[in-house]
Amino acid sequence: MVPPPEEGRFAPGERVGVLPLGALDRLLDYAAPEGGVSPGAFVEVPLGPRRIVGVVWGRGTGEVPAHRLRAIGRVLDAPPLRAPFREFLGRAADYTLTPLPAMVRLATRAPGLTEGPATRHVYRLGPAEPPRMTEARARVLRVLRAHPGLAFTLSELAQAAGVGTSVVRGLVEAGAVEEAEAPRDQPYPPLDLSGSGVALTPDQMLAAASLRIAVEGRAYGTTLLRGVTGSGKTEVYLEAVAETLRQGRQALVLLPEIALTGAFLQRVEARFGAPAAEWHSGITQSERRRLWRQAAEGGASLVVGARSALFLPFRDLGLIVVDEEHDGSYKQEDGVLYNARDMAVLRAATEGAQVILASATPCLETWWNAETGKYARLMLPARVGLAVLPRVTAIDMRLEELARGNWVSPTLAAAVARRLERGEQSLLFLNRRGYAPVTLCRACGHQIGCPHCDARLVEHRFQRRLQCHQCGETQPIPLACPECGAEGRLSPVGPGVERLAEEVASLFPAARTAVLSSDLYGSARSLKEAIEQIAEGAADIVIGTQLVAKGHNFPRLTLAGVVDADLGLYGSDLRAAERTFALLRQVSGRAGRADSPGEALLQTYQPHHPVIEAILRGDDEGFWRAEAEGRRMAGMPPFSRLVALILSSESAQAAMDAATRLAREAEPLRRIGAEVWGPAPAPIARIRGRHRVRLLVRAPRAAPVQAAVAEWIAPVRTGGRDDLRLTVDVDPQSFL
Repeated sequence: MVPPPEEGRFAPGERVGVLPLGALDRLLDYAAPEGGVSPGAFVEVPLGPRRIVGVVWGRGTGEVPAHRLRAIGRVLDAPPLRAPFREFLGRAADYTLTPLPAMVRLATRAPGLTEGPATRHVYRLGPAEPPRMTEARARVLRVLRAHPGLAFTLSELAQAAGVGTSVVRGLVEAGAVEEAEAPRDQPYPPLDLSGSGVALTPDQMLAAASLRIAVEGRAYGTTLLRGVTGSGKTEVYLEAVAETLRQGRQALVLLPEIALTGAFLQRVEARFGAPAAEWHSGITQSERRRLWRQAAEGGASLVVGARSALFLPFRDLGLIVVDEEHDGSYKQEDGVLYNARDMAVLRAATEGAQVILASATPCLETWWNAETGKYARLMLPARVGLAVLPRVTAIDMRLEELARGNWVSPTLAAAVARRLERGEQSLLFLNRRGYAPVTLCRACGHQIGCPHCDARLVEHRFQRRLQCHQCGETQPIPLACPECGAEGRLSPVGPGVERLAEEVASLFPAARTAVLSSDLYGSARSLKEAIEQIAEGAADIVIGTQLVAKGHNFPRLTLAGVVDADLGLYGSDLRAAERTFALLRQVSGRAGRADSPGEALLQTYQPHHPVIEAILRGDDEGFWRAEAEGRRMAGMPPFSRLVALILSSESAQAAMDAATRLAREAEPLRRIGAEVWGPAPAPIARIRGRHRVRLLVRAPRAAPVQAAVAEWIAPVRTGGRDDLRLTVDVDPQSFL
């Protein structure tokens, strides 16, 4: 058991526990160095003949006799991890059943954290005017004048001005730009809190006032900010951000996709006069190091990021916003398994911070917590300005006549044609990447599968490849069947967005189309640029996967057409109905967000399905109440707890044998009234060459399930001849 974090300072020679940042998953005892050391400090310690980096976690374990203690080599120049942050990491490790060192590694994923101070060249506005002015030079000077006092690196300035680095160097030679040395990890520009933002509606003002009061209390609390699409939730929670910064504390805004950050960061800069700090996979390694250190030192007051930003070492975190809190992207599905929404609540509780969960379609667990009073709830029932919610209608596909191989009904095609005539945009939504999900040989019936997984290869015709969406395996599209050798008999089965784009091109040859799918863009920046161009009217018809449902604002878009509204309704997924409801509501909400009224058309073969009927009625509350009652009757979350386990091995028999032994020895679970279901092969039984067997634990809501599962799996020996691996997922979101 890891000792709890503590403050104070350890005197020279005193026993301390150091948590290595490498592969070791336990505390090691050392003697504090000359001058002492504080808990949370980064240190270099000897381990055998090597020297490794670790964090002073607290008092030592006492496992090493005092006379054999080795001293800490040196204390490194890095901000120490504060006690509340260490407490959060410990509690997160316990909750997710993750070894503590693995959780701490999430909090230290930035390069060069332990390196000493360094400098870099920065560029500011100089005193002279260039002897020769060009448009490129003028853009550089406009950027510098718009941000007085802000120092840019060479690449940052060139990028902000949209010029090459040689233009900046030429201005340096001319004296119009000054080059200087500055610390590598500079604080971020201060945000201007004197502005008032956009004018708020009465509903927005009431919600913003409630959030400001909560922030002023400087204590933990969670609020569900629920508002229909286009109701201005962002402007409301930015008021809470502003109040947090006035209190001298830091704020974190989590977004489900980094592709969303472009438009959001523009709104932040318009509101506060300077950009926020960004944390996601698209930033450079040097920027990661800078932000990590500035978050710890207080030099980054507002951070916008993906789920991993939750593990930054903020000096004084006062607010966490989880935007689109229902989004499945907040669940980390490999490595350390966690849900950023739940971890945000846990972190706020340890920091004395507020959490805002913002969504038009909150997940059932969040809705239930608000319904039962565990969370506060604020509602924005109407869109801002002249915009109104779109009219939603079902297209009964049983009554439509479609040509073989077509998926756009005549009714939907006619609606798109009307928008083209009026110069408005249409969205066609299909939640399936690629060209076709299956490639079938019509000679022998063979379906081309992945050699490493029990999954079919998806055709991506734009890239001329077949790809496995489980392991990433790709191969060229073959000319002949790999099973029987027949040529010219391979045929795509089912539609993806690429195939839909092909159909749209034949229906509307003069229309400008854009396909929004994550696999079609090489970088987050190119995807952001595509979204911005669409918002400015660069496409008449947008064809997209679920990426288009994630908060984008396309002012010219007045029609949202869902090509297959039934796609997610069935299957073994506990949350199939909830996810489909949220996705269709979000997609429908893309239409009519400006002055022109919007319309959403749902192509379905089941117009009387409860999910479809709830969407058509606009009865969100009725849907959640019915879904909650169904979960209650089935004894499923949020009225119970689930823990999923997967045992995997290169041998199918070894995985099943290990899972069978584990299921038989479940006494720790029986003591708390829990049930074990399985073992059974996973729905996708083989991924990356490893055979997977699932177990599912269901426990009463208040039962200490983590402690029981930890005791239950303690005897399991992983590795060995069969290379057995065990993965534990607390509160699973996927059952594949």
